[in-house]
Amino acid sequence: MRSPIRTTLPCSALLLGVACAGCAGASSRFSPAPGASLPAALEDAATTRHQITLGGTVIPYTATAGHLTATAPGSGAPEAAFFYVAYTADGQDPGTRPVTFCYNGGPGSASLWLHLGSFGPKRLVTGDPATTEKLPFPLVDNQDCLLDHTDLVFVDAVGTGLSEAVAPNTNQTFWGVDADAAAFRDFIRRYLAANQRQASPTYLFGESYGTPRSAVLANLLAAPGSGIHPAGVILQSAILNYNTNGDLSPEVSSAGFLPTYGAVGAYYRVDTPVPTDLKAFVQSMRVFTAGAYGPAVTAWLNDGTAPDSGLVTRLQDDTGIAGSVWQQDLNLKPGDFRTDLLPGILIGRYDARVSAPVDSPLASGGDPSGTFITQPFTDAIATYLTGFLGYADGAGYTVMGQAGDDWDFSHDGLDLPDTIPDLAAAMKRSPDMKVLSLNGYHDLATPFYQTELDLARLGRPANLQVRHYAGGHMIYLDDTSRPLEKADLVAFYQAAPGWAAAPDHPFAATGTFRTLTGFEAPAVAEGRRPPLADPFVPAGRHPAAGTSTTGAALRAQVERKLRAVPPR
Repeated sequence: MRSPIRTTLPCSALLLGVACAGCAGASSRFSPAPGASLPAALEDAATTRHQITLGGTVIPYTATAGHLTATAPGSGAPEAAFFYVAYTADGQDPGTRPVTFCYNGGPGSASLWLHLGSFGPKRLVTGDPATTEKLPFPLVDNQDCLLDHTDLVFVDAVGTGLSEAVAPNTNQTFWGVDADAAAFRDFIRRYLAANQRQASPTYLFGESYGTPRSAVLANLLAAPGSGIHPAGVILQSAILNYNTNGDLSPEVSSAGFLPTYGAVGAYYRVDTPVPTDLKAFVQSMRVFTAGAYGPAVTAWLNDGTAPDSGLVTRLQDDTGIAGSVWQQDLNLKPGDFRTDLLPGILIGRYDARVSAPVDSPLASGGDPSGTFITQPFTDAIATYLTGFLGYADGAGYTVMGQAGDDWDFSHDGLDLPDTIPDLAAAMKRSPDMKVLSLNGYHDLATPFYQTELDLARLGRPANLQVRHYAGGHMIYLDDTSRPLEKADLVAFYQAAPGWAAAPDHPFAATGTFRTLTGFEAPAVAEGRRPPLADPFVPAGRHPAAGTSTTGAALRAQVERKLRAVPPR
């Protein structure tokens, strides 16, 4: 049921007729260009009423699509007009009702993937990991919607969706780790104030690059004078430290990917023997990686030490990759794994369970799992915004903007961000803040084990939980895993502050995690960025070695952050 209440408010201070990169093909009054800006602040909205039935209960809700202008702390000068879509359950107490801010990453990606794929009131049916679902994807009421537990605000970063800077700023003003997080902070403050939601428990839900954004953002929100203490942070397919992701350089250890290689080999039944218990098998791969493979890769990278035959045999049995490949390249990269596992077949990066013949149209974009969903989601968002939500400018929506190539990845003196200290500082400032990490066993973009290694630097805080599912980067596209993910999210929202980690928490199950050594400065080859390339860094980014601080060094970083009071 839907009944429009009012349409988008016109504003004379807008740019007209600017073509959008990565949009549905229509012209728009908003531009994703680096130098683009609106001449004045913009706040507009299209508001519609709907209802959804969840678990037998009818939930009436209000959808609001429009802009709010983030303003600079202190001066109140307009920074950027953020486009957002908010879903709020009607008849709830705004003082106790949680509100969750959701965003994708890239950087340079709009948030349509979470918006139309995960836990909003409508979702696209993809059939993931199969590629046989009819096109266009059906748009259905989402029985795994989170509106029974939290209001949802899907927000697009500056230069994506319909978000744009306000002069004298330009879009590029906010294309950097710190500037982006600060602008999101200012948008959240504006949203909470404009909707009288300052007392609402506030949650952050970021995916991929959205997870380092969340770490920095949580620390900014929790800083003295902000007035906002995040109740929880949800990390979907995290890359909290770019310096440890082995996909970014030949010199960086890929040990964090090995348990994922094993899980993917198990899916295609090329492991020997084929595992019958994926969870137990993955646990054995964690132990093997920490105790044998990781140190062997370090030695191989440092001085060319060849692996022994027993290690090579184990690698072949546990991944399905031939021993001769491992002997030639012990530090096997995910790109090579995706082409070597099955002859003539390209395996997906975002979801390795999706595959296609190398000469097929589905493989032509470099990632079958990305190619299959990109155009259907792109087509759907424009229709959804204009048709279902009544927002007049939906046709100009920018799915993938230009920010990635121009992004300032530097943070805390490094060329690429390590945001574990930011998350640690946020948890220190807000001791009751809960953190939930959601990971797919078959994600070859942000491997679950590397995320565990990065989070292990925090120690074993009681308010951190890590969960795993069959699936790739976008776990929620899987019809079997999405309900399991929602159940864990419901438990997360319902848990009292300081919740205890479950017995199968990987930190507890593995005993003591070892931080892999030998990480060097990542770089990537020159090349054109594909539509879905998160996480991504342009060529020429070279952080200093030894960025994975632990113990006293990490505590010193956190203390410095706690002493630094950002503008408010």
